[in-house]
Formats: sequence, C-alpha cells, structure tokens
Amino acid sequence: MKKANLIILLFVAVLTACGGEKVVSTEKTLVDFVNPLMGTDSDYSLSNGNTYPAIALPWGMNFWTPQTGEMGNGWCYAYDAKKIRGIKQTHQPSPWINDYAAFSLMAVTGDLKFKEDERASWFSHKAEVAKPNYYKVYLADYDVTAEITPTERAAIFRFTFPENESSYILLDGFFKGSEVTILPKERKIIGYCRNNSGGVPDNFHNYFVAEFDKEFEITHTWSGDQLTENSQKASGEHVGAVIGFKTQKGEEVHVKVASSFISPEQAQLNLDREIGAKNFAELETEAAMAWEKELSRIRVEGGTDDQLKTFYSCLYRVLLFPRKFHEINDKNEVIHYSPYNGEVLPGYMFTDNGFWDTFRAVFPFFTLMYPDINAQIMEGLANTYKESGWLPEWASPGHRGCMIGSNSASLIADSYLKGIRGYDIETLYEAILKNTKGYNEEVTSVGRFGADYYNELGYVPYNVNINENTARTLEYAYADFCIWKLAKELGRPQAEIDLFAKRAQNFTNVFDNESGLMRGKNEDGTFQSPFNPLKWGDAFTEGNSLHYTWSVFQDVNGLIDLMGGKENFISTLDGVFEMPPKFDDSYYGGVIHEIREMQIANMGNYAHGNQPIQHMIYLYNYAGEPWKTQTRVREVMDKLYTPQADGYCGDEDNGQTSAWYVFSSMGFYPVCPGTDEYVFGSPIFDKITLSLENGKTFTVSSTENSSDHVFVQDIQLNGESYPFNFIKHNDILKGGSLEFNMSAEPNKERGTSEDSFPYSMSNE
Repeated sequence: MKKANLIILLFVAVLTACGGEKVVSTEKTLVDFVNPLMGTDSDYSLSNGNTYPAIALPWGMNFWTPQTGEMGNGWCYAYDAKKIRGIKQTHQPSPWINDYAAFSLMAVTGDLKFKEDERASWFSHKAEVAKPNYYKVYLADYDVTAEITPTERAAIFRFTFPENESSYILLDGFFKGSEVTILPKERKIIGYCRNNSGGVPDNFHNYFVAEFDKEFEITHTWSGDQLTENSQKASGEHVGAVIGFKTQKGEEVHVKVASSFISPEQAQLNLDREIGAKNFAELETEAAMAWEKELSRIRVEGGTDDQLKTFYSCLYRVLLFPRKFHEINDKNEVIHYSPYNGEVLPGYMFTDNGFWDTFRAVFPFFTLMYPDINAQIMEGLANTYKESGWLPEWASPGHRGCMIGSNSASLIADSYLKGIRGYDIETLYEAILKNTKGYNEEVTSVGRFGADYYNELGYVPYNVNINENTARTLEYAYADFCIWKLAKELGRPQAEIDLFAKRAQNFTNVFDNESGLMRGKNEDGTFQSPFNPLKWGDAFTEGNSLHYTWSVFQDVNGLIDLMGGKENFISTLDGVFEMPPKFDDSYYGGVIHEIREMQIANMGNYAHGNQPIQHMIYLYNYAGEPWKTQTRVREVMDKLYTPQADGYCGDEDNGQTSAWYVFSSMGFYPVCPGTDEYVFGSPIFDKITLSLENGKTFTVSSTENSSDHVFVQDIQLNGESYPFNFIKHNDILKGGSLEFNMSAEPNKERGTSEDSFPYSMSNE
C-alpha cells in the first residue's frame, strides 16, 4: 500500500451560525483511522477479537453499541448478522463475562412491533458508520436512520423518520427486573434495569432518564410479551415503554439519555451536566475532540494505511477499559455505588477488567502514558479492598469467578515502583499480603486458590483437585517477585522481603529436567505421568506446557539455566514456531476456540491469540539472538493483525492484545512489569512521538525501515550508540530520541553479550 505520512492537526469543527448540525473537518483526523468494527467478525467457535463497536469516551462509564444478538447473548454484535434489534447501553467487557445494566432504544414505523425478534430491522454495513464518537445505521424495514454520540455517562440519539402516521421509539428495559415510567408532560421516560451476569449486590440498579424533543401522542408499555395500550408505567421481569407520534419526511427526533448506578436523581444530574442544552453536533464534536486528544498522545508518521488504521484501532481499544464506575455528585465530589457492598461511598472506582490479561501490557501502558489515570485506578483498587476485603482480580462490576492468579500485585507494584503516587499504598500492600494467604471460597479467582499448598510446598500440586495448578504456581511466583520488589521499596521487615524473594523462585519447583518444560507436580514430589506437552488445560490455563513454560517473566536467565543454557533455550523457543500446530484437547473434551485460533494461524504452536505466550517472542533478547525476536515480532504484526472485522487472531480481552500491538509497533515491550525495562523488538513506523504527561516528548524513529527491512542494525539513544536490548522507563520519561537503523540482514553482533541482556532476578 501507499505510505501515508500522517500530520496531526487539531480537529476543527465549524457549526453553522444558527447552531446547525454540520461538522466540517478540513483534514483527516486520528479518529478517522479507528475502526470500531475491528474484531467483530467472531462467534463462540472462533474469535477474531470477540469485540463489539463501543461508541464511548475513553474509560467511559457507559458504552453504546448496536445490538444484533438476542437479549442476554454475549455476542451482542456480530459482523455477519443481518438485523439490528436496537442500540443498547452496554458495560460488557467480554462475551464470556457477558453484560450488565443494559437497556436499548429502537425506532419503528407502521405496525407497532415491540418484541425484539419481531422489531429487528435489516441493515447493511454499506449504510452503517462506526466511529468511537459516533454511530449511524439505516434501519431498512422502517426507513429510519438512527444515530448516537456519547459522553461518559450519557448520550444523544438522533432518529430521522419518514413521513408516517405511526412512528414510534421504544425503550427496552431488558430482563431480570426492570421498570419504566412515561412522563408525557416532561417528554421523559425514566426507570431502571437490573440485568446482570453476577457480581452485584442485592440492591443493584441502573437508573436511566430519556428526554425527548417531541411531544408524545401515544404512550404504551409492555411486560413480557403483553402490550398495554395507553399505559404510562410498568415494572416486572422484563418491561419496556413505547412513545408514538406522526412524523414528516426527514423529521429528526432527538433523545438525550443518561444513567446512574446511584439514584434517579444522579441520572438526571449526569444528563444535565454532560449534555444540558447541547445539540447533537456539539456533542459529536466534543466526543471527537476527546478521542483526538488521547489518540494524538502518540503521533505516528510513515507506515501503510492499514498499519495506521490497525495502530489507532488498537489504541482505541486500550483506552476503553477499565471503565469508570464513579460519578460526580451535586457538590462536585467523586462518589461511587459500590458493586461490592451496595453502598454509595466517596472516591474513585473502576471495573470491567481481568488482570490475568491486562497486567501484561495494558497497565504498563498506563504507567508510561497515563500515570494520573493509573493513580485513580490504584485508589479504586484500595476502595475495592476496603469494601469487599479482596482485590478485584476479575471484576464486572463486582468480583467474578474467572481466570487464575493474583495479578493485581503486578500492576500495583509496577505503578509504585515507577514513581506514581496519590493513593493509599499501605492499604494496597495489606491487600496484596492477604492475597498470598488464602482465597474466597465463593469466588475462587479472588486471592490464591491453593495458597496453603503453595506456601508449604512451593508449588500447587497436580493431584489435589486444584485445576490449572502449574499455571497457578508460575503466576503466584511472578506475583511474589512483584511483592518482593515492592516490599523492598516500602522498607518492609527483612524477613518478609526474604520470604518473597524465595517464593519468587518457586517456578523452579515445577520445571521438569526430563522434558525441559514446566510440568504438573504431585504432592509427593513426583511429576504427573503421563505427560503430553501439547495437552491444553489440565495443569495449565487455556494453553499447554509449551505456552506456559515461558511464564517466568521475573527470571528468564534462571529459566535459561534450568534448560541447560542458551543453546537449549533458543532451540526450545524455535521449536514452538517450527513444529506443526498439533494439540491435545482431551481435558476440554473438544476443540476450544483458543486451540482453533492457534491451529489456523500457521505459526506452529505459537498461540498469540491468547495471553500467556504473548511475551515469549521477546525472550530471544535474553539469550543473545535478538534478531529472532525482530523477525518474529514483525511476522505477528504483519500476519495476525488487520484493521478489518477479522482483525485479531483471538480474544482482544480488555485491550491486552491491542496493547501488545501498540507497544510492539513502537519497537519495545514490557516483558516483566515490576521492572523498569522495556525489551526491544522491531518498530514498523518511520517515527512515533510520545507526548508524556510530564510535558516531555520521546520520539522513536527508524531509518531504512520497510516490510523486508525488519532487522535492527544499530540503536541510538539521544544520538549515542546504545548497545542494550532494552530501554529503561526513566530514560523515556526524560524525553529524547531513540533511533533504530534497520536492515534486510540481521546484525548477529549487536545485543549478543550478557551485559546487553534485559533484567533477570538471578542476576541481581
């Protein structure tokens, strides 16, 4: 494709003198490069991202999305679907976790159809526009164009109707408990929805308010399958509201919508504060500017059109989660409804995140580019611990029993060790220590399942009915490394520091010398038998031994020693890529989608579509063959990412798979959060400029870069030759320049000496 040199310009909005609706942009903006449909061509059997188009502001409390799937279906928008049932407010972090607090709006004309299957309208991507700040779709069955633009907690809909005697707008409160009240004199619908997929207190409500700019001629409600005409209130398991009127051709009806987890009054306050008297065009411009501000923190030059679109589409995904779960009261105080104890309390709260995924690159991205947001998230973690007694390893909106590990230790330690302050680190450290001692029997993802065994034996045994035991051992050991680093920084007692230093080496207890891989280990010290390194699940989490063996982020040199040296280590790394994509799915009783995604990628047993192995490609830097990282990283970026609906190679997962691309395209990646290093790969752009929060700028440039010039010949930091295979966090924060000199042939001299290797604990 033709190269596109991107010049970042301010987004210029020109409104007509009468406050009209046109938005004029003289240049292409970064928002235009974002495709919210990237990753939406997915289903239960095969994930190309498992995303939906999130029409939202960065970290917004509420997202909006067109709904093609039936109510309660985690695959709420499917690219290959042909009908839309409505545009819904959503908080879904993953189809596997599903949604909560959802309700929708839909326009129909002619015969009134309120049931979701019957009202669904045919649509086409040819008549659909999806941007982060704006969505538009033509509802063909009703000759209605529906549009929406968001704020953090509110949105404006614009429905453009045909000439019709019977035009309607429906508000669907969804199942699992809802209520609607129509207020004709105020041209409002108010109410609440209570749908959720777990992790909420008994008093959980999402209160909504919808204000219309047209008088109601008809008011109906429904409950279940029963329509009640001339009704203005309904409550029950599943209720909705209908308002109707006559429309002229091209007539626009606007609906301002907001919601709150706190109260109906707070919902109205959110609407008044975030929308007020603003019209659709003004709000659309503000939302575009909000995205432009964040996207332009990383300014890209060079690359193909597809690479630019992929980069900014990925960056958009990184900036969605975790979502703000706090609101601003009438005294301008930050408050939140606690999804843990049901109380309304002061302070920040964030939710919808699985740290098993996002500790790897999303949170390191925040510590680098968004330390202020990171500090708010840390305060939210402290609040979660105070309100529930546990850190939120997977929250949506409260604790959910999903995935393994106590990975909150990683993001807390990484934040504090990189100098971010403004939160209660003592409370967070107390919470981290509690994690090491046990778990919540009702939500086994909270704390550490198998902690007693781990603390006594140094590993979680294979034969004590604790699933994914070896994966747990490896993740607990990495978390203990982070605790060790943090304990030293906080000046904790030496005995405590020594304890976690010892536990950080527990990965050695599940390394099998016979196979040269990580392997399940029984309580009596014998290894599981039989052992198949291709067996997914069982001792591991959504992967096999070939994937999890590399989960020694903290001490790659220690792993190299266990494997018998660099030659064996590199040979094993190479083997993962070079072997056929064979697998053993017997633990699951069938092929899970993660297996299928590995199989069809044609990269051997490398399974980039799932998180445990995503850092592994950078480990050649620790063993003196960094050129293999360079070529493999470029292969993954070129082959497994596109800006299209099938643009990912597995679950996107709250920004993690996107953050891998964002970091990798810049030429470095945070292999071990909790250290101050980013490990080098191979940048794909001519120049990237990072605008840091401290006011400094850091540029990453590359000369002679192209699709066949993927190898790093030389690196210069601030004009000086730089021999290392990593760059330090503070060197980036100081501002300056990093320049890669690229070539078609690998430089097998650079980065080969041990003093150029990244950090390993055993070298400290």
